[in-house]
Amino acid sequence: MQRWRGLEDIPQDWGRSVVTIGSYDGVHRGHQLIIGRAVDRARELGVPSVVVTFDPHPSEVVRPGSHPPLLAPHHRRAELIAELGVDAVLILPFTAEFSKLSAADFVVKVLVDKLHAKLVVEGPNFRFGHRAAGNVAFLEELGATYDYAVEVIDLYVTGEAGGGLPFSSTLTRRLVAEGDVAGAMEILGRPHRVEGVVVRGAQRGRELGFPTANVDTLPHTAIPADGVYAGWLTAGGEAMPAAISVGTNVQFDATERTVEAYAIDRVGLDLYGLHASVDFLAYLRGMEKFDSIEALLQCMADDVTRARELVAAHEAAVVAG
Repeated sequence: MQRWRGLEDIPQDWGRSVVTIGSYDGVHRGHQLIIGRAVDRARELGVPSVVVTFDPHPSEVVRPGSHPPLLAPHHRRAELIAELGVDAVLILPFTAEFSKLSAADFVVKVLVDKLHAKLVVEGPNFRFGHRAAGNVAFLEELGATYDYAVEVIDLYVTGEAGGGLPFSSTLTRRLVAEGDVAGAMEILGRPHRVEGVVVRGAQRGRELGFPTANVDTLPHTAIPADGVYAGWLTAGGEAMPAAISVGTNVQFDATERTVEAYAIDRVGLDLYGLHASVDFLAYLRGMEKFDSIEALLQCMADDVTRARELVAAHEAAVVAG
């Protein structure tokens, strides 16, 4: 998959294409419907498919300080989009100047002049241009002038997550913030992930016999609610079952909120300085302060046992199909 940052990165000889535009944070199951449809239609038409997205999130430019927690950083989003068979992803730097581009100018400068859109695939509530003035109807109206078609896909999927609300990035962020990582996984179609570089912490876990990887998460990351979780720690290309702690270490009156993962049944790991990811499978319990170190150690051992069992059961279910 080709990756372009800015309109100037698009090859000069780029021909007609099928395009879909959106923030697509998390690339959840609703997003997958739209992007998948764009890929299918591109193949039918014999042209490449392109996903257009933005960096930073438009809300941060339009309303500074309102940047939503991100379900996936741009490189991860590109990986997920690539897995859907997309031919190219265009990341448009969303600046104050760009935010003032009218809906009509956006169509001409991006869809017509650069991507030579043959078909644009979007959800029913798609908005674009200055003050989000453009909508699907306007996109279709300009399509008659600039020789592209518009196909609207109902991206709404529902399930048990969020009490039956339509799946969305906003709902997913809420569930992550509440610690409902199982609900978030239903919407995303995979576990929610946070990532960053493994840094040195207070090393209390090591002293207690449960050495953890302290992951310095990326800016604006959607981090689950404080608590203990089961999941995976991936570093050096290897995914390892893990018991994960999120929050301040209340046992030792710490104040810094951290994401720490204990790789189950692994000894002697040295992950400092490595880029790592943490995938959240299930919530185990909230953070609590114990009356003694012995009580803490027993609870940590129980956490590891439960995490080991949950990860093994999930992996067995995946293999069984």
